[in-house]
Amino acid sequence: MNSPLALLGGEPAIRQPRPHFSWPPITEQSKQAVADQLAESVSIYDRSGVVAELEDALADYFGVRHAVLMSSGTAALHAMYAASLIEPGDEVIVPAYTFFATATPLLHLGAIPVLADCDETGNISVTEVAAKLTPKTAAIVATHMWGIPANLPALRALAQEHHLPLLEDGSHAHGASLGGQRVGGFGQAAAFSMNGPKPLSAGEGGFVLTNDDDTYFRTLMFAHYNKRCRTEIPSSHQLHRFAVTGAGLKFRIHPLAAAFAFEQLSHLDEYLAGRAHIAKLMCDELQELPGIEVPRIPDKHQAAWYGLPLTYVPDELGDVPVERFHQALLAEGLSEVDRPGSTCPLNQLPLFQSPAVLLPHQPEFAQLHYQPGQFPVAELVHRHTLKLPVWHREEDVPLARAYVDGIKKVVEHHHDLKG
Repeated sequence: MNSPLALLGGEPAIRQPRPHFSWPPITEQSKQAVADQLAESVSIYDRSGVVAELEDALADYFGVRHAVLMSSGTAALHAMYAASLIEPGDEVIVPAYTFFATATPLLHLGAIPVLADCDETGNISVTEVAAKLTPKTAAIVATHMWGIPANLPALRALAQEHHLPLLEDGSHAHGASLGGQRVGGFGQAAAFSMNGPKPLSAGEGGFVLTNDDDTYFRTLMFAHYNKRCRTEIPSSHQLHRFAVTGAGLKFRIHPLAAAFAFEQLSHLDEYLAGRAHIAKLMCDELQELPGIEVPRIPDKHQAAWYGLPLTYVPDELGDVPVERFHQALLAEGLSEVDRPGSTCPLNQLPLFQSPAVLLPHQPEFAQLHYQPGQFPVAELVHRHTLKLPVWHREEDVPLARAYVDGIKKVVEHHHDLKG
């Protein structure tokens, strides 16, 4: 067969050497910020120096009272759940479709992750959350998938109706907003990751946000100890007597990571504006293309565009399998087009099918056996998601357009992929 598709012997659409996308931006200023911190201190035991500066800046940026830095997003989620008084046997409703760290800390607290299916956006379905509520429900958790805000107003109303805390996993969504309010401040608390590719990066790191003083104190008590707890938890508070040890855990961020993130935060809105511009450019070009659906963002909602999730619609392209279509895109040189792996419906992962194997001392997990097929919308969304990076610089626009042209090329010649 003579075909222009590179997979079948044609010339690729993009010949530019890889990688086509890297994050975070490593500038001379960010290098200097880390070098300056290295010269000053590599250990900060209390809330001082760059740790205090970054926490204050995060609280101001997100419009909340308290921010507590952590060593990772997973540590932030773990601390948030513990600070929300999640106990063994409690049921916590979490998205079926998310990165697994949204739920794994609950397992280590002895709580039961109750998975709720998503809607067509990939975010947790409010209707499914309502159907999962029981007298054992202790909290509702929302992830903002790929940086696109979940339906927080409806989730908050549901949580308030049932006197439950609403908790946010904002790990994809630094700076995303609904109606002018940034995600991270809609519920009792929020946890964010700052690992390598996140919109706000520390290399490795995370943080917890809250407006509630008691949640703040319990977060400190779970994840920090001694100087921070002795200084920040009032002597009159019932937890103060535990200040020296806290819960015995240390989830402290490294000062070099904090210095890097602090410098990055000063550019975050600029980066997000650049991402929004290029995401719109790509969506405008792709939205009329058969076989491809672009995200629909409601008015007054702003995504952070951790990634651009495209939905592949096989029945519009002769039922060419998504695997074959993806292979064709890669062959065209679109090396950054990804089919997400570890971010997936949690019922497909062995840890949620047989958690008692790895956590045998938690009797609550003996009957916890999620299986493939239980969350059809999440599984369909995941199977047909093709994730693109979202660049932020004007000089990246030609590459973004080249990716659009490569997708158009494969769509135009999709008949060649059959058989």
